[in-house]
Amino acid sequence: MDIHIKIGTSINCINFGQNFKRMYPIVKIKNDRISSILRRHPWVFSRGVVDYESCMDGDIVEVQSLNGKFQAIAYFQNGSIMLRILSFEKIEIDQNYWDKTISKAYELRKSIGLPSEHTNAFRFFHGEGDGVSGLIIDIYGKAAVIQCHTIGVHKLIKPIISALEKVYPEIEIIYDKSKSVLPDQYSHGVEDQFFKGEDQEVHIKEYGNSFIIDLVEGQKTGFFLDQRDNRNLLGEFAQGKSILNLYCYTGGFSIYALNNGAQKVFSIDSSKKAIELLERNVALTGKSAFHTSLIQDVNQYLKEIEENEYDIIVVDPPAFAKSIRKKHNAVQAYKRVNRTAIEKVKKGGMVFTFSCSQVIDTQLFLDTITAAAIEAGRDCQVLYQMSQGADHPVNIFHPEGKYLKGLVLRVNK
Repeated sequence: MDIHIKIGTSINCINFGQNFKRMYPIVKIKNDRISSILRRHPWVFSRGVVDYESCMDGDIVEVQSLNGKFQAIAYFQNGSIMLRILSFEKIEIDQNYWDKTISKAYELRKSIGLPSEHTNAFRFFHGEGDGVSGLIIDIYGKAAVIQCHTIGVHKLIKPIISALEKVYPEIEIIYDKSKSVLPDQYSHGVEDQFFKGEDQEVHIKEYGNSFIIDLVEGQKTGFFLDQRDNRNLLGEFAQGKSILNLYCYTGGFSIYALNNGAQKVFSIDSSKKAIELLERNVALTGKSAFHTSLIQDVNQYLKEIEENEYDIIVVDPPAFAKSIRKKHNAVQAYKRVNRTAIEKVKKGGMVFTFSCSQVIDTQLFLDTITAAAIEAGRDCQVLYQMSQGADHPVNIFHPEGKYLKGLVLRVNK
């Protein structure tokens, strides 16, 4: 019997016997895109892709040059970033692939001392930094929260969970929190769900500081783990200081400040839910008498406060720009809030300022803060340049993975 297979169909598996290797649909790329793959960049943009009409979102595909030479194994999603590479070798994306990939990520965390006696919350898997674009896994004690930012990864969540349970058997709760970050055309058929365990209050430790985590209602996966080392740095300067924490969320920087002897900590956020959980976190420190919180717009509050009231001001806003189109407006927003913070902080004081907008690169962020200092008319020095923690590794071939930028400024006069 003759069997005819059209190359490029969305067939993911055709089994002709035990010796047959899985055949994936073939997608071809233009010759000028091959250099990007040779540089090991994990993305191929739509303008460089041809012959993909029969592919469906989430399909695993074999990437070839126009002359049919193998380039990579990827998954397909119709959009600006059309191909996300899973392997530069011709392999099968099976359970063995996920076991090895998840195990490699855990070995990295163990090599940097995570988890530890004093820190049991960390990023277990960080997208391209660990080799799989779109996959995030965060650990909160014995709970794991998975976020799949792409259709291809979400369709593979079961083998991912299977690998996670093998590699990290301590896990008692596994929660898929992907709905809000998946593309609209797919997410309407998806619900966040517990694959293991059930919703409950989770307590974690971070450098010995205690926090309550709301897995279901909390932003992102429940907490901003990428700021752990930067919060610890703030703690080193907190003794006896008055500190203003803007966009405080559930109080990460505030808790470190209180536990390190701050004289006064004031926390501002526009979210009532965030402030309610912050107050519970503050109560765990036993130092509520040194803390005040307020539900208010940050920019409005900054305008109203007196100059020289705070020794340290923390400016840690949400991403002002999530796309290139919003880049200019984001720069103006960063400049505005930082100018006011620099104007208001005490002489000899410090401003801890951050951007988590991926489209705002390190140089642009520095230039923006420089412009803010010029407009504020105050002399500043950069003491520290900060980024995400080592459990949020950056693939050297994917510099876009360095999304968190931070500066510690000393304001001299």
